[in-house]
Amino acid sequence: MVVDLAQLAFADPSLMLDFAMIARRLRKAGRELILRGAQPDISVLIEYVGLHRLPGVTIAPAATPA
Repeated sequence: MVVDLAQLAFADPSLMLDFAMIARRLRKAGRELILRGAQPDISVLIEYVGLHRLPGVTIAPAATPA
């Protein structure tokens, strides 16, 4: 599952917890969660809560326009 965070300007730790729960469910189904294009403040929050260290979670840069 790919979540495009490029337009997300604000998030709090509760959103990161939701992402962690989704990642766990996806991992159990043999899939992964890809968080793409996070703004710098959101990237800091992802690292602060440790979401980037969870198995099945990938942090990716923004998609490049075709």
